[in-house]
Amino acid sequence: MCGRYALGVRMNFIRHRLQEQGMPVDEAPDGDEVRETYNFAPGNIGAIYRADFDIPNRDADDHHENDAPDPTEPAESSTDTDSGSTTHYKLQGMKWGLVPFWTQRQPDYGSLMRTINCRDDSLIDDRGMWTSMKRRKRCVVVCQGYFEWLKRGPGGKDKIPHFTRRNDGDLMYFAGLWDSVTYQGSEEKLYTYTIITTSARPSLSWLHDRMPVILDPGSEAWKIWLDPSRTSWSKELQGVLKSYEGDLECYQVPKEVGKVGNNSPDFLVPVDSKENKNNIANFFTNAKKKTEPGVGPEQMETNKDADIKQEDESTQLGSGVKREHPDDIGRVGDEDAKKQKIQSTPVSSPKKPPQYSIPKQRQTRSATQNKKPVKKVEPKKSGAGTQRITNFFSK
Repeated sequence: MCGRYALGVRMNFIRHRLQEQGMPVDEAPDGDEVRETYNFAPGNIGAIYRADFDIPNRDADDHHENDAPDPTEPAESSTDTDSGSTTHYKLQGMKWGLVPFWTQRQPDYGSLMRTINCRDDSLIDDRGMWTSMKRRKRCVVVCQGYFEWLKRGPGGKDKIPHFTRRNDGDLMYFAGLWDSVTYQGSEEKLYTYTIITTSARPSLSWLHDRMPVILDPGSEAWKIWLDPSRTSWSKELQGVLKSYEGDLECYQVPKEVGKVGNNSPDFLVPVDSKENKNNIANFFTNAKKKTEPGVGPEQMETNKDADIKQEDESTQLGSGVKREHPDDIGRVGDEDAKKQKIQSTPVSSPKKPPQYSIPKQRQTRSATQNKKPVKKVEPKKSGAGTQRITNFFSK
């Protein structure tokens, strides 16, 4: 299954890249005929690479377009195109969702969705709607990679999008079929295409049981598939339709790609990479907030992430915020002093001094033997905090 892919490059870029890979491009459309989108959906105009040839007294594109496919029709001989023919290759804009040449009226969207893909096993026998197309109208669909949704949860309601592309990031090419049609009452010829799918390779079977047939430019499979002299279906052509053995990478992408109208280059970026960038930005933002006064040692101790705690504490010490006032030691009561004594030593970095160092000029008192408070105060009735505030306002 291939229901969405990415094509965020211009036709000129595709043409130059094919030529760099040794693939001839004798004709290519000008302007913005092909839609550039990182969320390419059925019905859009995509970039198609195919062989074209001129045969005296015969239009290759219109061959068999006046009759519906006949399962009993004998296969065409390759000698039909060997004599007096000149082959050249072209880039062409076509609509995704194949419409057979015998169609008289424009199909609805539901019918179009049924022809965006063609199963490889449906081409084995010379019957069905693909018969005439597989003999002569073979093509390559250009893209950057394709999307697939991993289904989770009850009934597979939770769909997590993943993007699959070549490991080297180069353009990807799918095996496809094309056709042209002229609707009744219209003079305009519409070109459409479908993407051929096959069984998924073992490394991607966890995502889906199907995947597009991927071809490498200049490979033997590429040459066989686009050879215009092969006008009858053969084992060699069927053998091209297999799962890709090259290096691919597959990763999770943002869920916003699920909506057809959305379009962003972020759809090709792994979710983990985006989260890491956000975490780095949030880290510096949070570190700046925590350098403000009022962040005590007990608050910092509650942070369970040791790495983040070390970075935050280092930022605080570097900003000049005091971690502890010497006089605070003398103001604690028996219970507070006992609690401070048994408190665990926090993690410290070798690049900064210990956090809870006791000043040398002040001697500490035992929490169990110190029976006299540092400052004589009246008996506490409702807590030390309330007593101190009362004394302050009575002065």
